[in-house]
Amino acid sequence: MEIPEAAAPVESFFPFFLLLACGTLVAALLGAAHRLGLFYQLLHKVDKASVRHGGENVAAVLRAHGVRFVFTLVGGHISPLLVACEKLGIRVVDTRHEVTAVFAADAMARLSGTVGVAAVTAGPGLTNTVTAVKNAQMAHSPVLLLGGAASTLLQNRGALQAVDQLSLFRPLCKFCASVRRVRDIVPTLRAAMAAAQSGTPGPVFVELPIDVLYPYFMVQKEMVPAKPPKGLVGRVVSWYLENYLANLFAGAWEPQPEGPLPLDIPQAAPQQVQRCVEILSRAKRPLMVLGSQALLTPTPADKLQAAVETLGVPCFLGGMARGLLGRNHPLHIRQNRSAALKKADVIVLAGTVCDFRLSYGRVFSRSSKIIIVNRNREEMLFNSDIFWKPQEAVQGDVGSFVLKLVEGLQGQTWAPDWVEELQEADRQKEQTFREKAAVPVAQHLNPVRVLQLVEEMLPDNSILVVDGGDFVGTAAHLVQPRGPLCWLDPGAFGTLGVGAGFALGAKLCRPDAEVWCLFGDGAFGYSLIEFDTFVRHKIPVMALVGNDAGWTQISREQVPCLGSNVACGLAYTDYHKAAVGLGARGLLLSRENEDQVVEVLHNAQQQCRDGHPVVVNILIGRTDFRDGSIAV
Repeated sequence: MEIPEAAAPVESFFPFFLLLACGTLVAALLGAAHRLGLFYQLLHKVDKASVRHGGENVAAVLRAHGVRFVFTLVGGHISPLLVACEKLGIRVVDTRHEVTAVFAADAMARLSGTVGVAAVTAGPGLTNTVTAVKNAQMAHSPVLLLGGAASTLLQNRGALQAVDQLSLFRPLCKFCASVRRVRDIVPTLRAAMAAAQSGTPGPVFVELPIDVLYPYFMVQKEMVPAKPPKGLVGRVVSWYLENYLANLFAGAWEPQPEGPLPLDIPQAAPQQVQRCVEILSRAKRPLMVLGSQALLTPTPADKLQAAVETLGVPCFLGGMARGLLGRNHPLHIRQNRSAALKKADVIVLAGTVCDFRLSYGRVFSRSSKIIIVNRNREEMLFNSDIFWKPQEAVQGDVGSFVLKLVEGLQGQTWAPDWVEELQEADRQKEQTFREKAAVPVAQHLNPVRVLQLVEEMLPDNSILVVDGGDFVGTAAHLVQPRGPLCWLDPGAFGTLGVGAGFALGAKLCRPDAEVWCLFGDGAFGYSLIEFDTFVRHKIPVMALVGNDAGWTQISREQVPCLGSNVACGLAYTDYHKAAVGLGARGLLLSRENEDQVVEVLHNAQQQCRDGHPVVVNILIGRTDFRDGSIAV
């Protein structure tokens, strides 16, 4: 019997279909085996007898990167990494709130030029850090946040303190990763540390689930049933868990490079530098505004200071650049910035952006030529399509750019009358402050006078930490940091509550420096409990609290605009007594000892030098710089 012609294609298709199906099945099985880690386990051993744990890998990477301190608030999720750090000589400093730990890491990063490290437990431990991480992001501060997490196997199953932490931190951090196997700890942390310092520096977040931090035998006890199940389904589940555990620890202790990866730091193009040289060389009234980015590594602060002095262009200093030229340098203009910017014909914005601090660019004259240099292109061009337009927008490291600019302008000088004009405006403003300092106050101390005395007695080796509104705003006009990297403020985010954390990081970073903290009484409420931390860790810092019993910066606008002082009132609280209750030293400055201000401050300074944290509670009147008045 003959086979119909139509059947031949079907018969020839069947073997092809069978081959395709088998190939697909094999590929699926191989993919499943790969996802289960079966191939990796063939080549890499699981040391079931080892008592080592993932925390040791974390500590090894931190030590290889030169980390000397880890700031934390302890939690069971992260205990292994804290213990491992202690064993490797990394000092673990525990605080009373997680946000303080991150603020301390931020200060450490800013002052040391390396990555500051904080470690906190899962869930609420991490959510408590959000404000500080955002502050570090806006301040371009390289901070590594290590966060605990629920077991990898139990995530999304209702485990204790389990939330989607990566989604929370992705908008805030340059780099976010969750470590899924012990062997991934080292490469993930190396990548995170490099990302924190490359490009525009900023915070990074690495999630460390509890089962990648604890030793094999402990994880096995929690993950695998003690008695083997009898049913088929139970045996399959038991095999899956045992294989999951094996893949978690396979290759965990094999040697890996732990040291730093190369950093990617953008540099200005030579052609752009040359164009900037030409623009500035033709200037008659040049002006420079230096911001925090100018103090980033790799340019040392002393080299930048020498370059600015050699350049000879008058400058305003903001953020971490405050103090770059020391105290009372003739090129450092401190007052009337808006008026000076209007008069300048060439302006160099070196690490400064046109946000609210420069009125979004509205402070510039339309005829001014503006050179702006910044590592971050998006921030560099803020509002350039509306209120201002740069003559040259240079994406690159600010400090390196300034050095190249000086090299290209060798021998260039500018007429001295421009600097003298700016200095005269400074002198007039300072005379206004002297007049305000002489205004009598009905019941309390004149804050302007108090801060003038602080300015007079501030030592050369001091670091100023500022946290507050009115009192700190006054201090910004009157108190000068004595050198580069000697001023810490929150930055563009304007965060209250940075004081204790910044002071903690600053004193540990520079133990020979005197750390003077200037607090408003509202802001001090965030930091008070951390004097327990200072006492426990023997960290002597001095806090001057300008106590005017209110959120005065808000009240000043709210009352005339809306007719109510609701929620703006505080009390003349005995903060000095609260500090004594925490084991610190406390002193009071008020009308009763008005003639002993200097003596009390010297007493506080001496107690701090003797190793005691000190709080000086200063009862003050309220200042208003708009009309020069000082009220009770």
